[in-house]
Amino acid sequence: MAEPAVIAHRGYAGVAPENTIAAVETAANHDAAMLEIDVQPAACGTPVVIHDERLEGTSARDGRPLTDSSGYVWETSLEDLRTARVLGTDEPVPTLAGLLEAIPETIGVNVELKNPGTTDLRVAESLPDAERDERRAVWTPFVERVIEDCEAFDGELLFSSFCEGALAAVREVAPRYAAATLVWDDLEAGLEIARRYDCEAIHPPRNAIAGTPLATTEYAGFSDATPEVDILEEAHAEGRTVNVWTAENWHQFEALAAAGVDGIVADYPGLGTDSSDSS
Repeated sequence: MAEPAVIAHRGYAGVAPENTIAAVETAANHDAAMLEIDVQPAACGTPVVIHDERLEGTSARDGRPLTDSSGYVWETSLEDLRTARVLGTDEPVPTLAGLLEAIPETIGVNVELKNPGTTDLRVAESLPDAERDERRAVWTPFVERVIEDCEAFDGELLFSSFCEGALAAVREVAPRYAAATLVWDDLEAGLEIARRYDCEAIHPPRNAIAGTPLATTEYAGFSDATPEVDILEEAHAEGRTVNVWTAENWHQFEALAAAGVDGIVADYPGLGTDSSDSS
């Protein structure tokens, strides 16, 4: 069985200031196959790399403020974003263009379309016909800016989102690029969206993989009940890549690898190596 690709979550957020140039360097130095990053617009519309919608959003790891600034990302000037410091380090919030310049083209990039600049998001929903055009229109201007910044990067690119409107915009603006739907708490909705836009990949949470010890643990909107849908089997039967988020230790990585997933989003480098060394 082929080893799953290791995808550095925000640039190995467990050991580096997430979504920064320093995180890119960490991922490159530890042989990540792909780097996962999050993008939103600054007030001027320039795509910047940051996860939370607010600058003071807290890290999932220890509760520290994400940056030393505050306010919505999309209401903050590019100049102020460049002076914001991430997680108590000297690293600023980078532009997407600047971050891509720092990434070796041997490393793929998963660009997660996090927010187009609004609090009115439709997250992890399979939208009814009447609402799809409207939600695509909300995302299209930002997606156009993201694609423009990505065109200079010659490595592999994959665009993902929890929002159907974002995927609809990607398919309209740049159908040549691969796309992936991110799944939250509804496996059927995730598969439906992947089929609707013929997504090359689907990204479920780690406890959505049936037959693993993780499948009976609470995580990312799912209870500890056994998944009702075998999303790995169904996605593979349809020819889609399955990249799972997020492994935080080698036990989780080993369980997901044994299940046959194609990629594992990881917070720490070396999880795959550590798991094989443990046997």
